[in-house]
Amino acid sequence: MIDINGIAHIQLTVKRLDRSRPFYRALLHDTFGMTIQYDDDTTFYCIGGRTGVLIREAAAEHRDTGFDQWRVGLHHMCFRLRSREDVDTLHAALVDMGTRIVTAPYDGPWAPGYYSVLFEDPDGIRLEANFVPGAGNLAVIKDRPLVPPR
Repeated sequence: MIDINGIAHIQLTVKRLDRSRPFYRALLHDTFGMTIQYDDDTTFYCIGGRTGVLIREAAAEHRDTGFDQWRVGLHHMCFRLRSREDVDTLHAALVDMGTRIVTAPYDGPWAPGYYSVLFEDPDGIRLEANFVPGAGNLAVIKDRPLVPPR
């Protein structure tokens, strides 16, 4: 069995890089403190916290297609934060940025202590940031799958 070491990077495709770059710069670099690895006419890429997020512009023939979390592909992406206070600080920063907040910080049922904020980028791509104390569901499930409540 291979013991993975997280996700190296995720790439998001946006309608217009020039419109999305300020949002992602404010979120990833200014708020999360990630390092800008590439920033040119085609790519905006930040790394930090054992995470990489790359933004690229959609091909011209697809720029009129909006994001739909229920289509095949990405539903949403979630950043893991280190504390409830970090979630609240992020929420305040997002409000200051004029970001569309889908769900303000709340306690969710998905893991013990789950606390998160759900928001959208300029193209409506859903992003989340959460805090789960300790090992989260890994402490609960141990060697068996977690059966969701019905």
